[in-house]
Amino acid sequence: MIAAEGIHCRSFAALAAAAFLAACQIAPVGAPAPEPEPVMSAESAVLVTYYTRLQDRLLAQGLIRADGGGPDTPFTDQMLAQNFVRIALFDEYVAHGGTLRAQATISRLRRWEQPIRMSVEFGASIPPAQRQTDLTMVKDYADRLSTLTGVPIRLSTFDPNYVVMFLNELDRQGYEARLRELMPGIDESTIRTVVDLPKDQLCIVIGTFGADGVRYDKAVALIRGEHPDRLRLSCIHEELAQGMGLANDSPRARPSIFNDDEEFGLLTTQDEMMLKMLYDPRLQPGMTAAEAAPIARLIAKELLAKDTDA
Repeated sequence: MIAAEGIHCRSFAALAAAAFLAACQIAPVGAPAPEPEPVMSAESAVLVTYYTRLQDRLLAQGLIRADGGGPDTPFTDQMLAQNFVRIALFDEYVAHGGTLRAQATISRLRRWEQPIRMSVEFGASIPPAQRQTDLTMVKDYADRLSTLTGVPIRLSTFDPNYVVMFLNELDRQGYEARLRELMPGIDESTIRTVVDLPKDQLCIVIGTFGADGVRYDKAVALIRGEHPDRLRLSCIHEELAQGMGLANDSPRARPSIFNDDEEFGLLTTQDEMMLKMLYDPRLQPGMTAAEAAPIARLIAKELLAKDTDA
């Protein structure tokens, strides 16, 4: 997902007073020493400012909406079916010259056919309060994805097959070994894409498949820890949903998070329908766009009719 910036200021005087009082507090005799707060690198501190300003600019422009779409974003069953084919039957990236390049390439229908054991990992420099916030956001969203797709998803640290990482800039350095452990056989270009994530790329998800190439085996989502809350939640929504099989973006999809115009930051009504379509038993892993399209049109009509009746 590509995005932009914003700033949130608190009173310097109030912050200074709070720091002074904290420094003067004396711990009771015999009390255990408090855990030291993780130290953020200078590189991450710069990025925190950059991404906060980015978020504020997006919000000021009415972007990264959280309303799911409304009267200003109507769509028909034909539009839904077409968007589904563009997003579920194409890949967003292609390997080129040892790197991953953004280029939509035709694929086959791919999805999870096994329960998901999702774990959440944090870089050493992520503060405890932020870890708790992120863990809660992932758990709540995983429950929602499970309801929409019918795929059992539970948070587990035992043999996870879907790992969500929150890492700051320096946390990613040296993460190559962990990526190889999580995804044996991962190629060097993918590792470099994750470790050397460019500044304008907020988050990414990568997946591996079974021998048939269409059933998900493992997935790893990377979300920058430097993002403010709204951008981190937006990354959670887009990347975890893409890791369910909606792998592409389309400039025609609206309302949708699978559109790089950043109008919507959280899963929309149309996105929910596309997830339901992807896991409808009438569609099968391995189908081509030509095979899936007529079935997608039928399912889209049913979903829109049901939505209208509701």
